[in-house]
Amino acid sequence: WHGWLRPPRVNPVQCSSMAAMVRACMPLRTPPAAASSAATAPAAPSKPRSSARVLVLGGTGRVGGSTATALSKLRPDLNILIGGRNREKGMPLVSKLGQRSEFIHVDIRNSSRLKEVLEGVDLVVHAAGPFQRDDKCTVLQAATFTKTRYTDICDGVDYSWRAKSFHEQAKASGVPALITAGISPGVSNVMAAELVRTAKGESGGEPETLRFFYYIAGTGGAGPTTLGTSLLLLGEDVIAYDKGSEIKLKPYSGARNIDFGKGIGKKYVYLMNLPEVKSTHKNLGLPTVHALFGSDPFIWNWGMETFANFLPSDLLRDKNVTLKFAECVDPFIRVIDGIVGERVAMRIDLESSNGHTTTGLFAHNNLSVSVGYAAAAFALAVLEGSTKPGVWFPEEPEGIAIDARKLLLRRASRGVTNFTMNKNSGMIEC
Repeated sequence: WHGWLRPPRVNPVQCSSMAAMVRACMPLRTPPAAASSAATAPAAPSKPRSSARVLVLGGTGRVGGSTATALSKLRPDLNILIGGRNREKGMPLVSKLGQRSEFIHVDIRNSSRLKEVLEGVDLVVHAAGPFQRDDKCTVLQAATFTKTRYTDICDGVDYSWRAKSFHEQAKASGVPALITAGISPGVSNVMAAELVRTAKGESGGEPETLRFFYYIAGTGGAGPTTLGTSLLLLGEDVIAYDKGSEIKLKPYSGARNIDFGKGIGKKYVYLMNLPEVKSTHKNLGLPTVHALFGSDPFIWNWGMETFANFLPSDLLRDKNVTLKFAECVDPFIRVIDGIVGERVAMRIDLESSNGHTTTGLFAHNNLSVSVGYAAAAFALAVLEGSTKPGVWFPEEPEGIAIDARKLLLRRASRGVTNFTMNKNSGMIEC
């Protein structure tokens, strides 16, 4: 290829109107610990109280569960609520997390129940994916309505920009919201932003080309959700940017063999339609951006390429069909994961106008654990005041303040086998 988340009864109508007026005048919930200093320093970001309540939606899933676990390890003082539809599936995790955790029955499709639940929390983490083909941002809208801080691990292009359209609404409500805040997208966006910031100050050239490369062994331990997401992406044209122009390419094409560094080595990757391409193109001002993804064993790549070439795109876009298929083959997937491992790796290359290339590398032995720490790092950044009111992508400084990136990356990289930033290199491929 040429370029590169019992009072007395009253009239219901009056009650609804009054409630709406009260909410509209309510300030964003500020934990007591920060309220005492608000009068003297109104502009300073508030620190959450030690008893801050964080709701993890999709907490009964592997990624949501890993996020809740990571939060409890990074901040043992937090009260972590596991949100989901199946109490039986959620209680083992609640027991594991201890007395500061509880299960909350909630269905994200029930907006009234969502609002009721969010009234009692300081931050909601939306990890109930896949996000592809969702035409409503119900959780973000409920969070904006109840003035609740918000993060998600969205990895869908359409969903992310639909969420971004609520920016002014969230800003007016004083709600900080961070979208696509997982590992990829998420940590990869912040790594890219740091590469660009450093290059502008040191390379002597203008940053021009950004390349995202991702590798997962099997499903990385994330199970059917990862497979379902990948299949849904095969039904989408790949959006990439070449010298400022938006171009559309075939999914799972443009194979390249990329070196992910120690412990991973060289892996084949293929073009995929991922949200960080469009967001970094717009937010970091880079004319050429693309993203590629690959897996092990190689039969996975062969299967994905075959599906992309021979299955009708309408079938691949059918969320019910792809998720049912992913659930059916889950036992087989678990066997494969047991054989090939659950590793995840990212490589981000930035090339400047003078030919200078810098690289960021990230590798972990377990995808779901790694995503958990990444999502938890973003959640804590928002909870601790690093995000301004509005809806932001991770690379935007209003989303994650520049001086907060180092702490975020340190938290997100917990347990990694390799994490290198601003490494000078030529592109490694063959």
